[in-house]
Amino acid sequence: MEILVLILSLGLVTLGAEALVRGASAVALGAGVSPLFVGLTIVGIGTSTPELTASLSATLKGSSGVSLGNVLGSNLFNIGVILGVTALICPIRVQLRAVRRDLLVALAAVCVLWVSAGLGGVLPRWVGWSMVGVLLVYMGWAYRTGRRTAEEEAELATTEVQTTLGIDPEAAGLLTRLWVNVGLVVIGFGLLIAGSHGFVTSAIELARGWGVSELVIGLTIVSVGTSLPELVTSVVAAWRRNPDIAIGNVLGSNIFNILGVLGAAAAVAPQAVSPQVLLIDVPLLLVATLALLPIMRTGGVISRGEGGALLIGYGLYLGALILRGS
Repeated sequence: MEILVLILSLGLVTLGAEALVRGASAVALGAGVSPLFVGLTIVGIGTSTPELTASLSATLKGSSGVSLGNVLGSNLFNIGVILGVTALICPIRVQLRAVRRDLLVALAAVCVLWVSAGLGGVLPRWVGWSMVGVLLVYMGWAYRTGRRTAEEEAELATTEVQTTLGIDPEAAGLLTRLWVNVGLVVIGFGLLIAGSHGFVTSAIELARGWGVSELVIGLTIVSVGTSLPELVTSVVAAWRRNPDIAIGNVLGSNIFNILGVLGAAAAVAPQAVSPQVLLIDVPLLLVATLALLPIMRTGGVISRGEGGALLIGYGLYLGALILRGS
């Protein structure tokens, strides 16, 4: 029964994220906002809303293990599976300067998490608020930088919007109606809240029934489930021979997950960080993020072989996590 509730709730979360991204992006495009800004912010953050609602729901239930595991597991899934699968479908050309910037910010975010949690084994509220503040500053900086972007970067952002929304940004004002899209945003939020509540509740019950920790459930079931919007977006982009979208989508999502999702969760209630997270999971995320540096330097392409290596690496981690099981 819990598995059925989990699956149904995941469906609500996925539909909610889709409605939210479509509605918010179409409203912005119809109002004359540049496709670049929509691609960098609304689309990227919108696909991370399942992580946000799931972690906040878990925090409100007093399950910081699920909340923290969701963020760490999602980021590892983004790098290992999403980039891996995308590169296997179509090698990823790393051509945006913003990608290199985002990679450095993603690395810094992991380091901030590691140091902050390592000081007392907990992320206090003031650290959570600080992380959210840093995210807002970063978004403002990215927007100002984006306004001076090169033509090819603007074209790629437009392609991202087209791939995700299925509409032409230049015709958005003619093809959409304001109230319809506002309605999509409201419905999307409602589905996300309802789905996240059921998803997290059933995941916690499964953890108790299977005798595994909430952290492991967060690192596996919850994180994989909430990462599906990013996976779908990246696979569709790769299938349409626009795999560049995947790297920006993954890095943007990873930054938002740590600074925004975990920051918001810690702002609501301090997040307890277990020793195994500090010794294993956070360092592994740092290594996985660092591994992208040499990969991106090999001719500016993430090859199929490198994508396969990322996928195998995640598989080994997942196997070890299941065997650890506590």
